[in-house]
Amino acid sequence: MYKIAFPLFFHVQTPLHVGAGGDVGLVDLPIQREKHTAFPKIESSGVKGCLREAFEGLIDKEIKGFGKVTGDDIELLFGPEETGDKGHAASLGFSDARLLFFPVRSVKGVFAWVTCPGVLKRFKRDLEICDIFNQLSDNGSFVKIFFGNLKYVPPVNSVSSLDKIKVDDGQIVLEEYALKVEEKKETKSLGEELSDVLGVEDIKDKLVILHDDVFKDFVQLFTEVITRTKIDSQTGTVKPGALFTEEYLPAESVLYSLSLISPIFAEKNKKGKFISDDQSTEHQKIADFFIRGLPDYLQIGANTTLGKGIVKVVAFTNDSK
Repeated sequence: MYKIAFPLFFHVQTPLHVGAGGDVGLVDLPIQREKHTAFPKIESSGVKGCLREAFEGLIDKEIKGFGKVTGDDIELLFGPEETGDKGHAASLGFSDARLLFFPVRSVKGVFAWVTCPGVLKRFKRDLEICDIFNQLSDNGSFVKIFFGNLKYVPPVNSVSSLDKIKVDDGQIVLEEYALKVEEKKETKSLGEELSDVLGVEDIKDKLVILHDDVFKDFVQLFTEVITRTKIDSQTGTVKPGALFTEEYLPAESVLYSLSLISPIFAEKNKKGKFISDDQSTEHQKIADFFIRGLPDYLQIGANTTLGKGIVKVVAFTNDSK
């Protein structure tokens, strides 16, 4: 059973393509999406793989309070590459990275971040999972930090502020759609909290909560679709069959995953620097090691050499406030 859980936020810096492997639609190489909502996501295996690669890059380097990182440390946290009779489960787990905020072009203010009640309700439920695993009281809970005393999530057609994005009294224009909205203190409070967590000041000024169906249309119709070709070096022309389209989650998107930590599933004499007579100390050591070693930026998904998929990573624990 997991003993510690906290949200891990990803703020997309450059367009991100985590491929679904193929599709029968208009795009040759679509991004991963949830089956039941069609919202963009990153499979948990992809999240874990990128984080494992980042930590493997720390081998022979020092993490404060833990000394040099070894290959054995990585296997204890992320699990062995090859499992067999002597294999063991990882002590770190991750959920799928779910979309929280999606950037949409705005007539005023360049762009706004949009979300919807369906997304926020699920975010709240995921925070409740963190509170249960951490056995947090109401005052120190993740739900309390992000949603305060709100019984319900902020209402539809509400904004954190109209100052930067309004085109007329109470009206904004996102892409070609004019929307009537109102400033709400609940939306402003959520925007301020996420601005603080992610270090992105504009979120508190440009957060818009749309109807679930409208949000679904935006995340389906307004991702980036790029046409790519391959040039024949001999003729200087496009190779036959080498024209294809590729879908990207746009820069400024915000996703989150849950980081889940359990005690180590290895024999006591193999627990290395995480060994402890007190199991609560053991999983806290793992959490400290993970948070201290976590890079500020990761590369996730395809087209690394094209500069794609760079994300800012923020781990938010109940000690972060």
